[in-house]
Amino acid sequence: MSQETKFLLDTLTKNLVLKVMEEFGYNIPDAMSTVYNSQLYEKILDLETGLYFQSAGYNYQLLRQELLTGKIS
Repeated sequence: MSQETKFLLDTLTKNLVLKVMEEFGYNIPDAMSTVYNSQLYEKILDLETGLYFQSAGYNYQLLRQELLTGKIS
C-alpha cells in the first residue's frame, strides 16, 4: 500500500470516527470500535471498491445506513 493510499485511509477513518461521535454522541473508543468493526470499513480496506477514494460524507452516509438498518445497500 502506498503512503498516499494509507494517508487517504487514515484521514477517512478519522473523519468517520468524528462524525459518529458528533451524531451518535459516542466517546472516542466507542466511535473507533463502531467504525473499525463495521462492514463499511471492510469495504473501504478493499482497495478495489474505490471507497477509500470517496469523500467522508459519502462514506458516512453508507456507515450511517449500516448503523441504523444493519446493512449497506
